[in-house]
Amino acid sequence: MTDEATLTRRRRNSRADSDSAVDKLKTGEEKKDELRAVADELRKETKEIKQRKARRLALGEDGEENSYWHWFTTRRFLFPLGIIVGLFLGFLFIKPVDIPDIPASLAVILSEYDIALPEFPQIDLSRLEIEWRRLTGSIPEIWKLNNDGREFQVGDQMASRGLSAEFPVVLVPGVISTGLESWSTSPEYRTFFREKMWGGFHMVQQVTFNKEKWMAALMLDPVTGLDPDGAKVRAAEGIDAASSFISGYWIWSKIVENLAAVNYDTNNLYLAPYDWRLSFYNLEVRDGYFSKLKSMIEGFKKRQGKKVVLTSHSMGSTVLLYLYVHFKWVEAPLYGGGGSEWVENHIEAVVSVAGTHLGVAKAISSFLSGEMKDTVQMNPVATYVLERFFSRKERGRLFRSWPGTASIWVKVSLVNRPSLLCSLVIHLQGGDAVWGNHDFAPDDVEDAAHTHGELIAFREAVKNTRDVGVGNMTAEQAEAWVLEHTPITFQKMLETNYSNGIERDEEQLRRNNFDHTKWTNPLEVQLPYAPSMKYYCVYGHGKETERSYWYTRGEYEHDDTLADAGDAVCTNSSDCVTPRAPLDLPLLRQSWIDAEYTDESVSPKIRNGVKMGEGDGTVSLLSLGAMCVEGWKRKRWNPAGIKVVTVELPHQPIPTMPRGGANTSDHVDILGATALNEIILKVATGVGHEVEERFVSNIREYAKRVRWDSD
Repeated sequence: MTDEATLTRRRRNSRADSDSAVDKLKTGEEKKDELRAVADELRKETKEIKQRKARRLALGEDGEENSYWHWFTTRRFLFPLGIIVGLFLGFLFIKPVDIPDIPASLAVILSEYDIALPEFPQIDLSRLEIEWRRLTGSIPEIWKLNNDGREFQVGDQMASRGLSAEFPVVLVPGVISTGLESWSTSPEYRTFFREKMWGGFHMVQQVTFNKEKWMAALMLDPVTGLDPDGAKVRAAEGIDAASSFISGYWIWSKIVENLAAVNYDTNNLYLAPYDWRLSFYNLEVRDGYFSKLKSMIEGFKKRQGKKVVLTSHSMGSTVLLYLYVHFKWVEAPLYGGGGSEWVENHIEAVVSVAGTHLGVAKAISSFLSGEMKDTVQMNPVATYVLERFFSRKERGRLFRSWPGTASIWVKVSLVNRPSLLCSLVIHLQGGDAVWGNHDFAPDDVEDAAHTHGELIAFREAVKNTRDVGVGNMTAEQAEAWVLEHTPITFQKMLETNYSNGIERDEEQLRRNNFDHTKWTNPLEVQLPYAPSMKYYCVYGHGKETERSYWYTRGEYEHDDTLADAGDAVCTNSSDCVTPRAPLDLPLLRQSWIDAEYTDESVSPKIRNGVKMGEGDGTVSLLSLGAMCVEGWKRKRWNPAGIKVVTVELPHQPIPTMPRGGANTSDHVDILGATALNEIILKVATGVGHEVEERFVSNIREYAKRVRWDSD
């Protein structure tokens, strides 16, 4: 019995162990099922998250799903679109060529060897060919998009009146208009020899594929302001030097065409190109530019017995301030040596087109952060590409290496300042007579929410920071702030070449005639004593123009100058230096235009951190016209009473024309405007008395608000 009982107990234990193993197996399978369920649930949730993210990407500004428009950004749309556009451009550039008949010699061989070609159905394709040619003929060639049939039109009209060339004409282009070509024979630059480094498609090629070497060739030596080691870049010569920037983008060619229609050619027409990178003083030192131009004008007068008409555009007007409007270089005994009567004897009239008389606001922003309206108002994709390819820091470094462009800084009212470098620590109070102060600017409109007098401003989030010196700044304060953010070499360059003040004392104005640093500033020198000379100010109005800026700040970084730290040290009025930081810490604060700030509901409108004002799209109205309608009407700056005629052209572009057509007054496109060409030809052909003043803006009202007098 005992053995049977023991066996029974063993069988029961065995069944229990078996059941326990089965239970454990079931438990393992259940856990696997649970894990699979969890994994499925995670995959489902991940899919839902991706779907929600995709829907969010497709949302419009109003918060509703906009998948229809989102489809246009997908590869399914963009890829076939690229193929279609490529085929279209191919048809534009490739002219159709008729299929020729079988050559006679080949026909003889085929008939001799009894080779019969298969006959094709006789299909008359002549109608199709006619329609195809009509279609392709209606599509303008890509390089002729700027032509609208107005070529020579103004000149032909003047010639029909019996008008012909009366006075020799000299054309002075503006900044970046003149093409620059390489003359370096150094091994690293030899492949560029006689190639355009600025202007033309070669420049585009080099910027795209060889940016570092291109920048090295164009940058000037920071100490001398002349050519760096190994590089030699010079201004192109002849009328073609500034007729077009690249093929199809004309600059002076329209004016040249119309002048040619009234009998002008290279015997009585001269385009005076110059290396706009150089300071005006170095233009004479390196290139003898002003000596050559003086000789050219004297040659015209000697050969033809007529005075010369000077026509300038943009910064070219400032070049004339240096040489021929104020004519100080020509008159000064130590420079041109022409004497006080040279201008009266050689210059008939000056036509200033879109002249930068009182400077340009974008010059400040470009030197400070390498930005301007054109860069911050690009779409996000273009902005990203530009920043990755040609960053703000690189652009700023390139701009600061060009002393010539500093001539168009806004003119501020630092009167008799001891030193521009010392103005870093001597912040003069008051002033800002031209561009305004913290409460007022001459060109402020009624109900303005923020004054243009604060040239650089920060939003409240930045203004409340504890950083010293951060706040809204007038033009005078902004100039000092920019210098704090630039290398010492740039500060010295500006000090030794330019002056941006205002001088009200007539005796001091006469003394300034012998100080070349004053000659680019119409507020610090007088017009020449030439009673018979006429001066025409012609510029556009009606296109929104950058006038002032909202800036923001970022992290600290290392740079070649100290910023936002210790003040500059001035041992005397002519010896100021900015010391290096202790331990060389990163003390330069990044600053840039606050492109995220847009508010078009206020006045002035704010677009991407740029406060918009009046002007021609590039130069503000104050700079274009204040001297013409008020400053040069005063004997203090115009002792001979030279007649100044101001003509404002309204900006009325044709939407279907790439460059605006006959009635545009954009800063560059105005050179092709019918009204401007008529004015230039009237002055050149001896009927300048027909040019009458015309105003379409409030410039006379704005100019009266400028503090011309010390009271």
